[in-house]
Amino acid sequence: MQTEFPKVLPRIVNQIGRRARTRVVRNLTKQTGLERQVIVRAVKNVDTAKPGKLFYSLQSRGGFIRLKYFKARETRSGVSAQPFGKRRIFHSTFIMGGQFPYRHVKDWNLDGHVYRRIGRASQRRVTQVKSDVRIPDEMVRGETRSAFEREATVTMPPRVEAVIRKLLG
Repeated sequence: MQTEFPKVLPRIVNQIGRRARTRVVRNLTKQTGLERQVIVRAVKNVDTAKPGKLFYSLQSRGGFIRLKYFKARETRSGVSAQPFGKRRIFHSTFIMGGQFPYRHVKDWNLDGHVYRRIGRASQRRVTQVKSDVRIPDEMVRGETRSAFEREATVTMPPRVEAVIRKLLG
């Protein structure tokens, strides 16, 4: 038992950690309104368990996410996007140039980003519009947090108990 248990316990912690990461990605996708592949790239598991270090952690970095990643579409009154999974219109914003029904991208490479004019129209100064969604903030609130904690508190103890019983008996 003394030689096998230190090897088995980190394996269990890592299995539960991977399951928790899957649940976190699934819930963050619903909670933020982002596509799954964006969330998968953003959420990293930085620490995995080893013998002597039974620790598993997830990490994400970054600031407010641009509206481009929330299925943005241009309408007559502005750009429609769905941060937090709810579609809303961001007035006075644009993706392409020109009069509305005949939109085009002429000399600028706007790359699908959402812009808002700042200053006078003759200055041609624009800024990219960002949402209120930050993945690190969303990871520690709501359904995502409870999914991670549920995985750690509900699934982990029976697994550890079963291993102890198997090694003892």
